[in-house]
Amino acid sequence: MTAYAIAHLRPGDPHDDIVTYMETIQATMEPFGGRFAVHGATHRTLEGNWPGAVVVVAFPDMGRAAAWYESDAYQEILPLRTRHMDGDVILVEGVPDGYDAQVTASATRSRMLARRV
Repeated sequence: MTAYAIAHLRPGDPHDDIVTYMETIQATMEPFGGRFAVHGATHRTLEGNWPGAVVVVAFPDMGRAAAWYESDAYQEILPLRTRHMDGDVILVEGVPDGYDAQVTASATRSRMLARRV
């Protein structure tokens, strides 16, 4: 099942290290099947506060997403970004094909009703 690395990166001052990070990150993702789904795109904040940028990288599964993040190649370039730009990064599993939120809601409602009895 597809997994995603999602980053919320806060604006920082332009720096050569950030450019080097951007120039080299793709090569660290490729061995793990990673590809940018969102990068440098305009976003519109609908709720809350979201200063900065969102980056989404898709991987074939959670194992490969974690292996990429923990890889020597990525860990080597990671400080190029973290020294100059604050951010939050998560790995999250996607939903399977055919996912239906109504089915999940129905199961949740059933569990809630069972607790009331």
